Amino acid sequence: MERLLQNKVALITGTGGGQGRAAALRFAEAGAHVIGCDTKIEGNAETVELVTAAGGSMTGMAPVDLGDPAEAAQWVADAVAVHGRMDILYNNASRAEFAPMGAFPPEQWQRGIRNELDLLFYATEAAWPHLIESRGVIINTGSTAGMQGSGPGGACHAAAKGGVIALSIHWAREGAPFGIRSVCISPGYIETPGTAAVTANKQFHDALVASTLAKRGGTADDVANLAVYLASDFASFITGVNYPVDGGSLIAKIY
Repeated sequence: MERLLQNKVALITGTGGGQGRAAALRFAEAGAHVIGCDTKIEGNAETVELVTAAGGSMTGMAPVDLGDPAEAAQWVADAVAVHGRMDILYNNASRAEFAPMGAFPPEQWQRGIRNELDLLFYATEAAWPHLIESRGVIINTGSTAGMQGSGPGGACHAAAKGGVIALSIHWAREGAPFGIRSVCISPGYIETPGTAAVTANKQFHDALVASTLAKRGGTADDVANLAVYLASDFASFITGVNYPVDGGSLIAKIY
């Protein structure tokens, strides 16, 4: 990959596996100095080893609970201290909660909003002064669920990701006077270790694949490759936009 992010400092959340690990590898390959965090100590350490073995630069911090505003602020401060600045904040980390309407426990709803929406706000709030200083870039991970709703039991997930998309647009407006760009990437069905348990049912997996125009599930690299471009100077005229990475599933039903 062309080194689109040479010497940029990228803070990436949720680097313990899945899409966060793919992002760390791709950003480092593109020349960025990555500072990642996760609640998973071993997974995050493994990502650091993989990035380093590939010749990249990464510092990992774990465990970090970004749903706690104090921990989020401390992580941003510690991460910025590594290289003295930050250029990119990639809010990738999230953990969804699912339960049917009519039987959605309040504490589960609150946990889902905390772990999909609150943590993104807290990290960005703490990073905002540093992003002003660098005229930096915010990349948020939404979901097609935030654009069209989710499957049964997905009310909290849909609401949280809808909020992520809205915040991405808002931050583009509020950040523009300071040179901050803000964008969102909304994956559809992405095959990762995190989705493996849900899609172990072959019938369900095949239905998801059939719902796309691409006729395959997405990969974490499909998402990370777009993120690298959006974080780069090649995308300097792009802000306030939400990009579905869904193999065409949002429009497939009209064919």
